[in-house]
Amino acid sequence: MDLKEEAIHYHADGRRGKIEVQATKPLLTQRDLSLAYTPGVAEPCRRIAADPHAVYDFTAKGNLVAVVSNGTAVLGLGNIGPLAGKPVMEGKANLFKKFADIDVFDIELDARTPDEIVAAVQAIAPTFGGINLEDIKAPDCFEVERRLRESLDIPVFHDDQHGTAIIANAALINACRITGRELAAIKVVFSGAGAAAIATANLAVLLGVRRENVYMCDSKGLITRERAATMNNPYKAAYAQDGPAMSLGEVIEGADVFMGLSVAGAVTKDMVRRMKPEPIIFAMANPDPEITYEDAREAAPDAIVATGRSDYPNQVNNVLGFPFIFRGALDCRARAITEEMKVAAVHALADLAREDVPDSVLSAYGLERLRFGRDYLIPKPFDPRVLLWVAPAVARAAEEAGVARRPIGDYDAYRQHLESMVERSKEVIRPLIGRAQAAEPRRLVFSDGAHSRVLRAAQILVDEKICRPVLIGHGDRIRAMAAELDVRLDGIEIVEAVAPDRHESYARELWKLRERKGMTLAAARRWMQDPVNLGLMMVRRGEADGLLGGIELPYHFTIRPALKIVGTRPETRVISSVFVMLLRGRRLYFGDCTINQHLDAESLAQVAINTAQVAETLGDEPRVAMLSYSDFGEIRGEASVDTVREAVGIVRRLRPNLVVDGEMQADTALNAEKARAFPFSEIAGDANVLVFPDLDSANIAYKLMREVGGAVALGPVIVGLNRPVGALAIGSTVADVVNMAAITVSQAIRADARPDRGLA
Repeated sequence: MDLKEEAIHYHADGRRGKIEVQATKPLLTQRDLSLAYTPGVAEPCRRIAADPHAVYDFTAKGNLVAVVSNGTAVLGLGNIGPLAGKPVMEGKANLFKKFADIDVFDIELDARTPDEIVAAVQAIAPTFGGINLEDIKAPDCFEVERRLRESLDIPVFHDDQHGTAIIANAALINACRITGRELAAIKVVFSGAGAAAIATANLAVLLGVRRENVYMCDSKGLITRERAATMNNPYKAAYAQDGPAMSLGEVIEGADVFMGLSVAGAVTKDMVRRMKPEPIIFAMANPDPEITYEDAREAAPDAIVATGRSDYPNQVNNVLGFPFIFRGALDCRARAITEEMKVAAVHALADLAREDVPDSVLSAYGLERLRFGRDYLIPKPFDPRVLLWVAPAVARAAEEAGVARRPIGDYDAYRQHLESMVERSKEVIRPLIGRAQAAEPRRLVFSDGAHSRVLRAAQILVDEKICRPVLIGHGDRIRAMAAELDVRLDGIEIVEAVAPDRHESYARELWKLRERKGMTLAAARRWMQDPVNLGLMMVRRGEADGLLGGIELPYHFTIRPALKIVGTRPETRVISSVFVMLLRGRRLYFGDCTINQHLDAESLAQVAINTAQVAETLGDEPRVAMLSYSDFGEIRGEASVDTVREAVGIVRRLRPNLVVDGEMQADTALNAEKARAFPFSEIAGDANVLVFPDLDSANIAYKLMREVGGAVALGPVIVGLNRPVGALAIGSTVADVVNMAAITVSQAIRADARPDRGLA
């Protein structure tokens, strides 16, 4: 299935679209109904009628943004109208929520003129704390934003203009710093003269670039004063140059900076060679830039290059801007987003990129080193520090500009609030994919090679360069299924489930491995008829880097043979599984939910260490709670409680630097209010690794959290085997398969880095 078809399934499967509205207050009893609606709701209504600003105290207005579009300039699709633009606006809503916990209503307007758009937005403005204009064609977008900013007392922001401008200028500041340039002295050439280009130029001038040094080209070439006189576009005309008409190729001669916000292929290697030494090339057309990263670097090896793509360094991505700008603006109840606030966001991003990158970010992206330089001009999109730098900077600038109705005041407390409100480090999979893409491709075996969801996932894994899938199954069946699903098999290897020569070789090796444990050669041959066992032998021999199986089988059909064929690490007493539980603002690690039924103290300690290692692998500092129905000696002489208490001591002896405590009840581990009764505990109320006393409690807990608590469960991550083996949950979706593949590949990368080739 190609990307287009996959996108259709993504939007149409299950609940249609990408957003929903959820209640934030209980509505379970008659009293709840009386409070939520009549008669109780009358009281906040009276308060707001008496003091309009009280609306922020009693409603969601202060955390609600309207994403407004008329669909006249959607992505690279052009004027496709409000209905066709709605999926993009829903996507924007996702990003607001994901990165800054801001709620959004997407508003698609059947409005063609600036007058109609302005009137509609003015009419709905009382509902919202801010307005994000999106995908409105130029020059209408300039007039719409100007008029709304003048008439409304809430932030209005056209992200197509200012989002790109803020991120690009942050990168520009740092590129100039690296190359020793002064903003006032550089020649900047623009390809493209639309909303984003003009806003980027305006902000660059505000930051110190001289307006006369900005050369803006549209599809007809350089904007000259002669051409500007015939234009009905004062925004373009503001950058008109004296002199004759020139092409982009002529204008770029001797330029310091190229800013591309136009179309693919607009710049050639020869044009790059005619720029100044150490040229700064921001080719930001999406999905294909004005010049590819490879061509730009080939033409000028000393160039600093940024694009809009995630698979190259220095991605100029608007998601680094708008969620955090609105977060700061909403939190100080700003009346507008001013130029000072935009400049503050630029400097916050530029400054953050020059800071030492913490181990948690390096670990999350699978990097050993990430330092400010030519390939790191702006922070990574999933760097959790962006929220903590940009939002406070914007709020402080609003306060200084006099547009903050409720100044923050205590910015240290505000940063702590942001950390607790949105735990962006809960995003696990995207950094792991980045790690896989940056490494030598790993070969990952799928024992269910003919399964439709595995096949669809395999193509994604190839397209995203996550791994090299190896599918075990009957080749004819796999190829037929692939044709039916329109899945390309390029880059996907097929291993026949029936291959006598290979089977015999594997069977004899397995027999030698297990002959003193009761296995006959005939039994070994039968084992090799099972795709899981066949794949595990490939992993054992080093013919593959890991295995993922079990999409329609219980976990033990994958794990038990893995113990016999792949084996455990020498220092591992027991293997165990970990589920990464993703909740709103919190990430928890559950161990062990799928493997060990009964555990003695030493084995339970090993489970705790295994689970903590997964937390460390994903960039979190583990705080381990050993769970029981007893709190810190409340129960004495009970075997199960004593086992947990003993396990705590063993963990402390084996891993003295690991923060661990117990025995404790689950609410003590997670509830800060209850934890006040135990001030001696380092982690009570703040645990992120939960180790359960037995399989029953662990399995029940993770499934309840997933089904009732709304948590996303990633796993099981199997820890302790010699090589990575993943077990899919029955009924896993295509996305689940991709996620587990990324985790398994990440384990393989870490395993290869260990002297004993064991797993992290």
